Amino acid sequence: MVDVRDDDELLTIGAFAARARLSAKALRLYDRLGLLAPAHVDEASGYRYYRAGQVDLARLVAMLRQLDMPLARIAEVVGVVDTADGVAAGDRLAAYWADAEARFAAQRTLAEYLRARLSGRNSEMYEKFEIETVDVPEQVVVTESRHVLVDELPVWIPASLGRLEEAAATRCGGIAGAPFVVYHADVSPESDGPVEACVPVADEAAARAWAAARGRERQTGARVEPAHRLAYTRITKAQVAHPQILAAYEAVEAWMKREGLRYAGPCREIYFADWDAAGPQDAVCDVAFPVR
Repeated sequence: MVDVRDDDELLTIGAFAARARLSAKALRLYDRLGLLAPAHVDEASGYRYYRAGQVDLARLVAMLRQLDMPLARIAEVVGVVDTADGVAAGDRLAAYWADAEARFAAQRTLAEYLRARLSGRNSEMYEKFEIETVDVPEQVVVTESRHVLVDELPVWIPASLGRLEEAAATRCGGIAGAPFVVYHADVSPESDGPVEACVPVADEAAARAWAAARGRERQTGARVEPAHRLAYTRITKAQVAHPQILAAYEAVEAWMKREGLRYAGPCREIYFADWDAAGPQDAVCDVAFPVR
């Protein structure tokens, strides 16, 4: 016997839930979130009715939820499905999963790093970093500050440094040194700094005029960075990624402790190489602490 189901058949929420293999509670949630609305709601009783043809969509939403897809992105996929564009919907799912795999890879690296710390193998991790000191002369810098979380840094850092380098080259007498990023407070998934992007420039008066003209736009400024000594280690492009970079910071701090050096300012990353041209194993950044 063939089971013929009319897609336009109206089902009570209980019958629809059973057919979709979902709970009525889940269906009410999907409705409230705008992911799957009933086909009809009785004005007198408030009873919800769904069309049989909505079963596949209900199951799709439930399966996307099992992938821990955020509700906003589920809405994007569902919206494309509603236009009968299955290829576009598949592309959106693929993009989400690529992001998820990158996040899982970073979390796996962090878990391995923490396991090494907890098992007392810190010194083994630190041995691969060579620590040196360097004296940095006074320099004028143009700056841009922002509160950012750790997963926003890969986008914000190159964008802010790019804006500052353009200003330095065209308005502030030229770029006078390697750009760097100062972390004035912790940056993590829960803590947002603030972070300050800095580019050394040749003309202090021009830099201050540029900053004054911009006012509070993008929280830009110009200041004199005093002469200081840095303890630093040089890392590759691959090591810049979070959480790999944490080991470099801790290696410098461990060395400072052994050498009896004290903190003289917030930690920083100095980007001395062409990021776009560099390969994963090319040195691109110094992880540094001002010391005294």
